[in-house]
Amino acid sequence: MQRLFLPAPLTLSLMLLASCNVSQVEAPADGAIAEIANADPANADPANADTTQRERQADSTTVSSANSTDAIAQASRVVALTSLSADLVQTLDPERLVGVPGSSLIRNDARFQGITPVSEERVPPNLETIISLKPDLVIGAVGFHDQALQRLQELQVPTLAVEIDGWEELENLTQDLAKRLNADAQPLQQRYQACLQGSERGNSRSVLVLSGQAPILSPNKASWAGNMLATLGVTNVAAELQGESPFEGYITLSPEKILQADPERIILIDTPDGASETLKTEDFWEKLSAVKQNQVHNFDYYGLINPGSIASIETACQKLKNLLTDQS
Repeated sequence: MQRLFLPAPLTLSLMLLASCNVSQVEAPADGAIAEIANADPANADPANADTTQRERQADSTTVSSANSTDAIAQASRVVALTSLSADLVQTLDPERLVGVPGSSLIRNDARFQGITPVSEERVPPNLETIISLKPDLVIGAVGFHDQALQRLQELQVPTLAVEIDGWEELENLTQDLAKRLNADAQPLQQRYQACLQGSERGNSRSVLVLSGQAPILSPNKASWAGNMLATLGVTNVAAELQGESPFEGYITLSPEKILQADPERIILIDTPDGASETLKTEDFWEKLSAVKQNQVHNFDYYGLINPGSIASIETACQKLKNLLTDQS
């Protein structure tokens, strides 16, 4: 869902990338994620359930097409509060990006050197710094940047709030930003299509994605990860499961439930705190068929759980396609 807020009437909600108040539908991450390595929602993680609800939903990403009642306003000075939106703007037109989040993905990418950071680690965006950059568009995450975007709206700064929980939303956000930047979205769209091509659909091997240890979380179909698995033809045993969870798009699984599902393959999400790895020390772990058959596959948090960046998404895509073609 995408929401655009311009200087007069403004409304907003944030949860992971950005969305416009005129019902335009980035969320991947994201379902929701718990631990936040910094103020960028791209660093939230469902593996750590001890954060606030806003932090948990910071990584969700959901977007639809831009439906503003106005013609889409052109933007020449953009501040991005999430790593994915910063990556999209930089790829579409690097000259327009004037502010970025303090995310590890951004700090470690040479393309963003020299661009002003507007947040650091877990500290919320610095509104004073943002205002000093004189942006004509600030992109934030639904649920995570609510307060910051609301304040910017009050100061007559145009904002875009996004959520991305699937491929369609990612493509819609890309098209929307391309229009605002007067840029060509085709190169990015081609990368998305290349990401999805060549997957072995019809491979019936069951897969269960596990993240965290207390609680153990798994994405269902209502998350970025769940949508990605379905789009690539992966049989996600948690796709239709529902239940109580601190994160939208994720379910909490007990060891008993995991043993009952007994998937043929397990995807274990690498998290900064190593929580998922501790599952291997649990009594139930060695009883799983996937463990006995050496079918436990480690995936990075960025790309599958949290979109993070286009490169992260592409890496996750390739690993999933490799998993589908592996007949062992």
